[in-house]
Amino acid sequence: MPNKKLILNAAGYVESATQIASPNFDARPKDCLIDLIVIHNISLPPNKYGGAGIVQLFTNKLDPDEHPYYAEIFTRKVSSHFLIRRDGELVQFVSCLKRAWHAGVSNWQGRERCNDFSVGIELEGSDFEVFEPVQYKVLKLLIAALKKNYPIQHIVGHSDIAPGRKTDPGPYFEWDKT
Repeated sequence: MPNKKLILNAAGYVESATQIASPNFDARPKDCLIDLIVIHNISLPPNKYGGAGIVQLFTNKLDPDEHPYYAEIFTRKVSSHFLIRRDGELVQFVSCLKRAWHAGVSNWQGRERCNDFSVGIELEGSDFEVFEPVQYKVLKLLIAALKKNYPIQHIVGHSDIAPGRKTDPGPYFEWDKT
């Protein structure tokens, strides 16, 4: 996928992405412009990559007995529009036309509830390790597709819209590669 152009269709789906439906979304406010991209990082269990934990969390199927950390988070109803795995696989959980539940309590330039007007992109990773070059390649293609379809004005980290509460995408994220 890293060398292909991504096509975002009228229904808000990237046609070449792996589609895994999350129930954790709802309608955006009427006439709300999608003008913000929020970049996150996630790994489940923490600092471990490649497992099913992220998908299980976003689809409400996380087993609290599988890992001690899962017992703390398995009841959370969260999602994101996209996940970019360490190997560059692009997974989509929610149509861009819908409000994924990725930002939580948030504010960008005086606008509350960033889920209303943003697209959430999770990078499989953590605050403690560099991201893979292929993740940046897919991220750049995804951002280009989003900009072609929506009036994107800003690309920010979760830490920018929830300072003090969130730290992702973390100190190893290379903003110049977006």
